[in-house]
Amino acid sequence: MRYSAQFLLSALAPAQFPAPTVPEIAFLGRSNVGKSSLLNALVGDKAAKVSSTPGRTRAINFFALLGPDQKQKKIFADLPGYGYAKISKSISAGWPAFIEPYIATRTTLDLCICLVDSNIPPQPNDRVLIDWLRAVGRNFAVVATKVDRLSGNERTRNLQAIKAGLALDEILPVSAKTQHGIKDLWQRIDAAGTPDA
Repeated sequence: MRYSAQFLLSALAPAQFPAPTVPEIAFLGRSNVGKSSLLNALVGDKAAKVSSTPGRTRAINFFALLGPDQKQKKIFADLPGYGYAKISKSISAGWPAFIEPYIATRTTLDLCICLVDSNIPPQPNDRVLIDWLRAVGRNFAVVATKVDRLSGNERTRNLQAIKAGLALDEILPVSAKTQHGIKDLWQRIDAAGTPDA
């Protein structure tokens, strides 16, 4: 494993965010998209709590990624899911007010990982989020989760539908269960914060 993960803090306001010192990667998605499972698959720890009740995360949970020298290399930011609240014009009336400034103005936020469920059609609130990330100029990657539940033909068909529905050129299919696509996702994460990213 390239990093070990260590929980840093939960923030409910910008004043509680950690000092902006290393590249940050934010994970965003609907409440039942498998965000916690993916985070745990990436870091090989039970870093993020997997709940049977979607929508439990209310704060931004920050995790330090430590290298072999135990120095902090990157930060993962686990953002609250937005599936149970209608996304409004501002992005989401149900999201706490500190989410938007984090995404829009955080100087060390280098990559937003947007999770979508490969088993269902593209959702309007996912499109609103992606359009908003484009509008604020954020670097992002769209990751389709739970691809282990699909046959080869279903996977191809569903991924094409998601790309078309969200106006994407690229989508990264992953499975936290089988580790499919995790290596490709790490390549995107490792590139974040480098001069060529």
